[in-house]
Amino acid sequence: MRKPNPKAKKLPSAERRAVRVEPRSRSRKGNRHRGASVESFLREEGLYQSASTQAIKEVLAWQIRQAMERQGISKAEMARRMGTSRSALDRLLDPSNESLALATLFRAAAALGCELRVELRDKVAS
Repeated sequence: MRKPNPKAKKLPSAERRAVRVEPRSRSRKGNRHRGASVESFLREEGLYQSASTQAIKEVLAWQIRQAMERQGISKAEMARRMGTSRSALDRLLDPSNESLALATLFRAAAALGCELRVELRDKVAS
């Protein structure tokens, strides 16, 4: 239960009943992005592609790291299974490093006994 604010100005009961809060206007006069989805905002600002790329890389790095932890695989063992160096594996697991080859992702998936799916889909009309 909220505590009353002792500094708040108290209105007589008749005035409190008379105060009516009007709903907010749904216009976009002040902020052209108000009410828009994050995706549409990013598209309008020209940031969608880079944001999507970064998000996908972060998710893949997280999934690989989680699979390694679940299976008890060290970085050194993972690099050995992938046939690559530890520094290359560190680049793969670094969410901020966007440069990544599909072949590296497929080797990581194979080393973990997982399947990597990459698909190209038509855009859904919005």
